[in-house]
Amino acid sequence: MHTNGSARAKIDVRNVRKAFASEKVSLPVVDGVDLQVADGEFVALIGPSGCGKTTLMNLIAGFLQPDDGAVFIDGIERRKPSSQGILISQQGSIFPWLTVQENLMFGLNGHAHTDKTGIADHYASIVGLKGFETSYPHQLSGGMLKRAELARALVVKPEILYMDEPFSALDALMGLRIRNELLRILAEERHTVLMITHDVEEAIHLADRILVLSPRPTRVQAVFDVPFAHPRRLTSPEAQELRVAVLRQLGVDA
Repeated sequence: MHTNGSARAKIDVRNVRKAFASEKVSLPVVDGVDLQVADGEFVALIGPSGCGKTTLMNLIAGFLQPDDGAVFIDGIERRKPSSQGILISQQGSIFPWLTVQENLMFGLNGHAHTDKTGIADHYASIVGLKGFETSYPHQLSGGMLKRAELARALVVKPEILYMDEPFSALDALMGLRIRNELLRILAEERHTVLMITHDVEEAIHLADRILVLSPRPTRVQAVFDVPFAHPRRLTSPEAQELRVAVLRQLGVDA
């Protein structure tokens, strides 16, 4: 599932800067960020609220353009969003007027698939929604909605999953279940993942590396490898030691 080698980076962010104008004042938000994500690697971004995490992700995904620096995907400069990558956010992107199956089929529009229904049902099954294909979003629980969101992203087989606090609205138990579901899927299907989270344990549970971002204007403040094999025991002394180290970088005494 995961690689961490010296091969050319899948995502290569080089000295990226971004500022926003506010009442004739330029407000720096991202200040010279350099980071690389290998093909198939899962990297978590964690930092204080308002530090610029979402702005940085939007720059990497192509929804914003940097003032300085550049973002390269597979060695090619990113200048706009691409079907190579799909963003899963807190807000969600499921259409309430379409069934689960119709939402997944909508993602296949423009793709030359003959059996869109079969493909949609396959991904519904992968995320544990078999039997709910004809249900509408209002008939689903919060956890089921997140599963549908995940399936809608995966159905188009993106090379990169951009995830902006995708599980923040879920309770702890449901969040753990969905994270385990994601790990199971990533073990079967190859994706490069860049995820924003406020949850240090979530980052340790999922990621190959954790990048701690500084307060705004954000920079990469610290990098931690997560060398534990899956499934991971978050209660292990090694995991707890890493948790304390990350929290210290965030200015929190654990």
